[in-house]
Amino acid sequence: MAALGKRLLVEGVGTAWLVFVGCGSIVLNIGVLQQTYGVLEMSVAFGLALATASYTIGTISGAHFNPAVTVGFTVAQRFPVRDLLPYIAAQILGAILASALLAYVASGRPGFDMGASEFAANGFADHSPADYQLHSALVVEFFLTFIFVMASLSMAARRNMRSVAPLIVSACLVLVYLVSIPVTNGSVNPARSTAQALFVGDWALDQLWLFWAAPLAGGVAAGILSSSLHGRADHSASALADGPGEVA
Repeated sequence: MAALGKRLLVEGVGTAWLVFVGCGSIVLNIGVLQQTYGVLEMSVAFGLALATASYTIGTISGAHFNPAVTVGFTVAQRFPVRDLLPYIAAQILGAILASALLAYVASGRPGFDMGASEFAANGFADHSPADYQLHSALVVEFFLTFIFVMASLSMAARRNMRSVAPLIVSACLVLVYLVSIPVTNGSVNPARSTAQALFVGDWALDQLWLFWAAPLAGGVAAGILSSSLHGRADHSASALADGPGEVA
């Protein structure tokens, strides 16, 4: 239990760091999303946040920091089912705490309005940065989550690439956000979407279902494919030996 508690703490802290840095790169820079470099800034922020968290604390928990990743590893039989819900709960809690801190910091700017700013929440149709409709958002979130989780699973299966795996996965996340930000403001992570939606409320909560359904479906699909390609992992190995993503 003590070991699980440590891993849950790391998942919560890592997810909080990811959300605070990634969403903060936009929320604390008013109007930047309307400019071309805003998409790049947010994408790189998420990627660097994932890389730093993975290298510093990620070996303790497997560096999931995302319910879709945890579901993908569970479906691929590379993560114990008994830890699935505790991991997801820790990720959501970490994301919410990060959003609360971000809201507190953002409130220090005169004239800040949570609803008007949209607080980096995910959305489609009228709440898509470029007005993309439901079907576009659904396809983008499913496909990009599938690719991201597949990258995570593939790196975890290659022990000889353990030292560079976090960089490759983080680079993949940057590419994922470069494509998805104009469409949905970039989710691929239900914990990140939930935290922002809780603070925005209203439309963000109404549209939140998509940012659970599509990423989780993508994670499941990646887990099924990875299982058929790589087979079942040996859970007797340690988290450090298995590399980022996998835990014993």
